[in-house]
Amino acid sequence: MIIVGAGGFAKEVLEELIKLKTTNEIVFYDDVSIKLPKLLYNSFKILRTSVMAEKYLKYQDNRFTLGVGNPFVRSDLASKFESLGGVLINVVSKRASVGSYGVSIGYGNNIMSNALISNNVSIGNGCIIYYNCVITHDCIIHDFVEISPNVTVLGRCEIGSFSQVGAGSTILPDTKIGKNVIIGAGSLVTKNIPDNTMVLGSPARILKQL
Repeated sequence: MIIVGAGGFAKEVLEELIKLKTTNEIVFYDDVSIKLPKLLYNSFKILRTSVMAEKYLKYQDNRFTLGVGNPFVRSDLASKFESLGGVLINVVSKRASVGSYGVSIGYGNNIMSNALISNNVSIGNGCIIYYNCVITHDCIIHDFVEISPNVTVLGRCEIGSFSQVGAGSTILPDTKIGKNVIIGAGSLVTKNIPDNTMVLGSPARILKQL
């Protein structure tokens, strides 16, 4: 299996895969960083070109997961590796808690340790649900959303595609977050936020348009 990326988040995804024991071989892909060793942790091969990745996907294992954080980069890389013949998979930590009823989870998500997802939650494709996040009942998380550690999303909230929720933030019930919204760390979101905005504070206020 390929972890796309070889930086900080990719190393965290590696740990979840090791614990899941879902594959006998893990390799990384990184065609950007020039100072990487040939083997990460002296154990894991790093593929450096699209040709190498395509060959691996065709002849060894067609599965890949995203090891980068930025939602737009994740989307671009997902499309690139799917065009090379890859199949984007979910990585859901053994230590995540996912509700038993009414839960819909798309593909290509990274759901990390101690995340708690309640019943009647919909999660799209390519999202990151980071450590110690709580997503309560009847919430909708659209595609390529990044929810940072220790975020709480309360009942009946909706978060638009490509939005990023900073660490330690809380989104109060019945709140709708638009597309491409950045919520600064530690914010308390008490009302709807329009598309393409950055907000911060308690309560969260619009800082600028994106």
